[in-house]
Amino acid sequence: MGRPTLVVHARLLSHSPPAAESTRVGFVVSKAVGNAVTRNQVKRRLRHLVAPMIPSFPQDVHMVIRALPAAALEPERVADDLAGAVSSCLKRLGTPQPGAGSPA
Repeated sequence: MGRPTLVVHARLLSHSPPAAESTRVGFVVSKAVGNAVTRNQVKRRLRHLVAPMIPSFPQDVHMVIRALPAAALEPERVADDLAGAVSSCLKRLGTPQPGAGSPA
């Protein structure tokens, strides 16, 4: 799912054995985003934002988050874009969304 600052790709690995793999998240920050210092700042920001979401992901989801140049130019927007894109990806996969509780 694309947003102005990032793109999220997710895949549900239903064929893997239950204990073989857990949720994995990878990051792609190309040179188009900026110099090495800027790219590392963007990666650290993304890792910090994703870490609390991971326990709510299903065990068999692999996700790749690709930062766009706007992630370095508009860092205040990254958190909202990430939450929206991850939610949309998980919804498309038919998995429960992060932070969604059971209906009362």
